Amino acid sequence: MTKELPELAHGTFYYQSLGSGRFRSTIHAQGAWNEHEQHMAPAAGLMADSLERHEPRADMRMARLSYEILGLIPGGECHIETTTLRPGRTIELLQAELVASGRVAIRATAWRMITSDTAAVAAVEDAAIPAPEDCKPFDGAAIWPGGYIRSLEMRVAEGHRDGAGTVWLRTQHPLTDVADSSDFTRLMGLVDTANGIAARVAPGEGSYAFPNLDLQIHMYRRPGGEWLGLDNAVSFGTDGIGLTSTVLHDLQGPFGRAEQILTLRRT
Repeated sequence: MTKELPELAHGTFYYQSLGSGRFRSTIHAQGAWNEHEQHMAPAAGLMADSLERHEPRADMRMARLSYEILGLIPGGECHIETTTLRPGRTIELLQAELVASGRVAIRATAWRMITSDTAAVAAVEDAAIPAPEDCKPFDGAAIWPGGYIRSLEMRVAEGHRDGAGTVWLRTQHPLTDVADSSDFTRLMGLVDTANGIAARVAPGEGSYAFPNLDLQIHMYRRPGGEWLGLDNAVSFGTDGIGLTSTVLHDLQGPFGRAEQILTLRRT
């Protein structure tokens, strides 16, 4: 039996803001595994946006975002509830829950940390990657279905193969129709794409599905701009569990890492 499709908003953005933390997704937020679900990437960006707006402090920034995907993310209307779990003078722990179809679909926590001048000892071991202009166009929609993937502009670096690759991506669509989100939260709305840019096996019937159950993002620098670079590798274990590991880049260089645990399922 075909799942009934949700009522979607219309426009060149990912979500329509309905006020009081409520939103309605558009076709551009549509998932790749099922047409009636949201893709985790823009949903993660929307939650990061809600966390950034929650009791903001100019002397702090988010350094880690941890998302738990508690099941299929229904398309259509949802709302986000944001709270402070652990207030503090120099470290705070925030939480956001995305609720859709009467249940929590995603739970996110964020460590927000006080900033200080450590330029004298700053150093990064992650290697740089080729710039977007040095990469070729990449058609992710030829591999993956869904409105979210079609909303992206993508570039691929030399050496891309099944299981490992480097891809740049950006979107012309704002997170919401209000279009007032920061570059940071818009980039967070692209990170989950990492699990599909260098799939170890082709998705579809007669192969494997490999959805991620979580998304963990650690950032030693606050990113900016419109381009997100994903330099990643995908590992499949022998017992039905895999891992996608990614170094995250903006045009200034690497800024952090992302990890996604995968459940491998025959299709």
